Amino acid sequence: MYQAFYGLKDIPFSIAPNPQYLFLSTRHKEALSHLQYCLNSTGGFVLLTGEVGTGKTTLARTLLASMPEHTDIASILNPSLTEIELLATLCDELSITYPTEPSLKQLVDVISKYLLNNHHQGRQTLLVIDEAQHLRAEVLEQLRLLTNLETDQKKLLQVILIGQPELQQQLKQQHLRQLAQRISARYHLMPLSQTDVSAYIAHRLNVAGRANALFSKKSCDRIFQLSEGIPRVINLICDKALLLAYGEQLTEIGVKSGNQAAEQILFIDYKPSSEKRWLVPAMVSVGSLVVGFGMTWGVMQAYETVI
Repeated sequence: MYQAFYGLKDIPFSIAPNPQYLFLSTRHKEALSHLQYCLNSTGGFVLLTGEVGTGKTTLARTLLASMPEHTDIASILNPSLTEIELLATLCDELSITYPTEPSLKQLVDVISKYLLNNHHQGRQTLLVIDEAQHLRAEVLEQLRLLTNLETDQKKLLQVILIGQPELQQQLKQQHLRQLAQRISARYHLMPLSQTDVSAYIAHRLNVAGRANALFSKKSCDRIFQLSEGIPRVINLICDKALLLAYGEQLTEIGVKSGNQAAEQILFIDYKPSSEKRWLVPAMVSVGSLVVGFGMTWGVMQAYETVI
């Protein structure tokens, strides 16, 4: 709706994890390099955690796009599965044939055979599990057992676990200690800094076709405060702010548009400065009235006691 008015060829602040819009802050670059190095070494488990909306899935897709052509990738987006369901899903992703209504052993056998064949052909196999904090303990243990298959140099199955911070706490449990020891790399993705937020907004607008600044410096700083540096929240606020500003035919997105957007998206109740100036003396007056009433009541009570 607002794209033509602001000289955009695309919607710049969609919450879809589009790698084309990936903004590599210093932290994102560090995470990507760290994970790439570990996946190209001995393998095993790699752990990527972060709060909701910090860009874990987008970063993971960028990581997968950088993997060598001789990599077979299986992605599991719904980890609320039993052991058999997870292994069957892994087979489906890798086009592995398995019996109807298979047993756990049958699934493990066909997967093991596939991994060995892949290795002999010079190929590597990678399993990516998103929202991994929902994995059951017995499923995590089964994944550990699958990674037992290895050569003298590396594991035949590499696993990336992507999840929210509670996943780290889960892996500290005593019964999962063996799996925790298999994790060759861990990275926790932090929110964007205030400087990063301004650069992030400019980057997404630039990718969408807008070369000139559209959000004022003050509005970017305000969006940082409102979003706490979470990219998904930034996108929601910016998209709504553009829509509201377009409705008023504004050529620059200011603090007012950001506040109004946050109020509608995040249910944040903000007060314009003029209203705040009115509220302060009003609150003082009401407070004085309450104090005055309290003093009068106290005098009356004392008088009654004396009588």
